[in-house]
Amino acid sequence: MSTVSPQITDAVTQTNVKVVAESPAVAISSLYQTAAHSTGLMFENSVTAQNNQNILAQAATTQGVMQIYSIDTISDAISVAQMLNANAATT
Repeated sequence: MSTVSPQITDAVTQTNVKVVAESPAVAISSLYQTAAHSTGLMFENSVTAQNNQNILAQAATTQGVMQIYSIDTISDAISVAQMLNANAATT
């Protein structure tokens, strides 16, 4: 049976120490990267929601303006005048 060279055991030991020493840094960096990604998604979702709300507000405003412009003002004025004249005649 042959013995293992001390240089080989020293190299393996140093490699194991290096891997074990880097583990906390890798774990924390992965945690930070995940948190940054989640924050980015949160901002993207809030911008999308705000954009959708603006689109809905514009659509509601457009519908209201279309309803205002669709009223036949001349016929309404004549109807109101007739109602006022009828009320004035009865009193």
